Amino acid sequence: MRIVIAPDKFKDCLSAAQVAQAAAAGVNDAQASAQIDQCPMSDGGEGFVDAMVQATGGTLHTRCVTGPLPDMQVEATFGLLGDGQTAVIEMSAASGLHLLKPGERNPLHTTTYGTGELLLAAADMGASRILLGIGGSATNDGGLGVAQACGLPILLRDGQTISPTDPLTGSDLQRVMYIKRGRGSKLDRIPITVACDVTNPLTGSHGASMIYGPQKGADPEQVQQFDQWLHGLAERTGTLDQAAAVGAGAAGGLGWGLMAFFNASLQRGVDIVLRATNFAQRLQGAHLCITGEGRLDQTSLHGKVVGAVATQCQQHGVPVLIIAGDVAEGVQLSGVQAMSLRARAGSIAAAIAQAPELIRQCAAQAMRVGMAEH
Repeated sequence: MRIVIAPDKFKDCLSAAQVAQAAAAGVNDAQASAQIDQCPMSDGGEGFVDAMVQATGGTLHTRCVTGPLPDMQVEATFGLLGDGQTAVIEMSAASGLHLLKPGERNPLHTTTYGTGELLLAAADMGASRILLGIGGSATNDGGLGVAQACGLPILLRDGQTISPTDPLTGSDLQRVMYIKRGRGSKLDRIPITVACDVTNPLTGSHGASMIYGPQKGADPEQVQQFDQWLHGLAERTGTLDQAAAVGAGAAGGLGWGLMAFFNASLQRGVDIVLRATNFAQRLQGAHLCITGEGRLDQTSLHGKVVGAVATQCQQHGVPVLIIAGDVAEGVQLSGVQAMSLRARAGSIAAAIAQAPELIRQCAAQAMRVGMAEH
């Protein structure tokens, strides 16, 4: 009997790999002879690198790079997938909001420079393709730091020379007159695919600054400034079309910067993961697929991991079980069974405390009651 285990993380509780391991233990409890394929998943946010590396038999690599503040150094981990050619990076590893204390959060002072350093590190390792998750950013610099770190020529309004080792920040957007793409960057011929579930454009009432600026520490006046600065830079660089594109406002405008200056493509994160892990092929001959996430609600079934996995399973005629920390009231499930850890434990706190064991019990129960078709 073949069982595929493809969960998302349980946020603030377990990584996708830990969830998969717990479920695998439960399957083994019920049927020790089962063939188990652990394929931890991600939608491109936190856990993107770990999930992709684990699912493809890849390797992890760590570099010391610039953090979200120019004078900060952080140890950032990225991955090389099992094909040995595809690098996978989370921008939050270098430029993430979680790296800053609340009092340090101010997008005038933050930079994506370290993310650019990770892209270069992947290129130096010989990657021929890069997958980049851009969730959780502390920045609103439109990818200015990435462009600088990767060696793109940047022209300033006052003619000042840019030091390649003095990272530009969000406050420098108003000074930049032009950014030239290409010109010998190591990334010129490396396709970059961005995992992005945000649909915001670069500017305007639904843009990067207006919607996400406040959570990064911008006050109302700064939000207006950033919106104007980013629009002005897009205008000066002739990239207003890219600025209006779906996802351009992701990660403080990094989505726009990657499209405009690196010819990157933006795609739904879970679709990237499904393709990179050859998920459809891994379902062939499977008798059951176990997926899951921390909280299952109606949005889970549209564009998130469990919904995408369930859709693939239904297309291939594979029964699917969702194990969730909690299941919201009124969730409409068609042809899918769900189990709630909260229902077993009695409370959210107890479910979190006992999550690995509860996941194990759910998986074992599913096997014993015959969810897997023989």
